[in-house]
Amino acid sequence: MGKHRLRRMGVRALLIALVAGAVQLVTTTSAFADPAASTWLKLRMCESSNRYTVNTRTGYYGAYQFDLPTWRSVGGQGRPDQASPAEQDYRALYLYRMRGWQPWECAGMLSLRDDGDARSKRVPTYAEAAYIGGGPAPAPVPPPAAVMPPWPGLVYAYGDCAPALRTFQLRMNAFGYGFEGTGCYYQKTQQAVLDLQRANGINDSGRLGPKTWKAAWDGKPPR
Repeated sequence: MGKHRLRRMGVRALLIALVAGAVQLVTTTSAFADPAASTWLKLRMCESSNRYTVNTRTGYYGAYQFDLPTWRSVGGQGRPDQASPAEQDYRALYLYRMRGWQPWECAGMLSLRDDGDARSKRVPTYAEAAYIGGGPAPAPVPPPAAVMPPWPGLVYAYGDCAPALRTFQLRMNAFGYGFEGTGCYYQKTQQAVLDLQRANGINDSGRLGPKTWKAAWDGKPPR
């Protein structure tokens, strides 16, 4: 009986140790937790109205209102308001990992609580800071300007069919006309010609001449 009891106690102790180890493992793996992007946005809105280029003229700069000594303490170069949004986000996360929310007055006003990574002293990577994403989205790169093909030298009217008309039709698809590119001038092509002429102050004859041809590439789009 005593041996069985000792065995049960030994098994129970082992189970307790395993459970404790599992809890420790979960705690360890979840200890690191940077603030959510929405939390950073709240902070920026309070500090700077989310303006990355702001210079208050009082010694505080950028979206997170760094002063220069603090900025430099986390490796920042130049002035914060002159740095990219991604750089400011990165330095803010760096500072948070060094000192938590303590440097920001607005953090106290917003009652922000330190998360697992606060004061961890772990230097972040730029990839780790990318989730903050506070900067304005980059301006979309415009597509290359369409090169106008040479004017074919003929004026086209209702009922005509020609390869140049197909070229014109496909160009007008950039304005949402949905041509199949038949190369034949019928009602839909005539409407596109008239729309283009009226948008560009060209006599709305409904005939596809050199001015209308040029407007398809270099003029104002039809309304």
